[in-house]
Amino acid sequence: MAKDVLCEVNNCSFWANGNKCSADKIYVVSHTGQTADSTKETDCKTFEPSEL
Repeated sequence: MAKDVLCEVNNCSFWANGNKCSADKIYVVSHTGQTADSTKETDCKTFEPSEL
């Protein structure tokens, strides 16, 4: 399992210094069913916008 999860979405409430994700769990889905051929076909459902 990944030790560090990186994220560059600064307005996510789980974003932390060093582009780290501080969420306890990560949920990623595919736009095309249960498989994906590229990152463009996926979304991170863990994202929650932060209150800036």
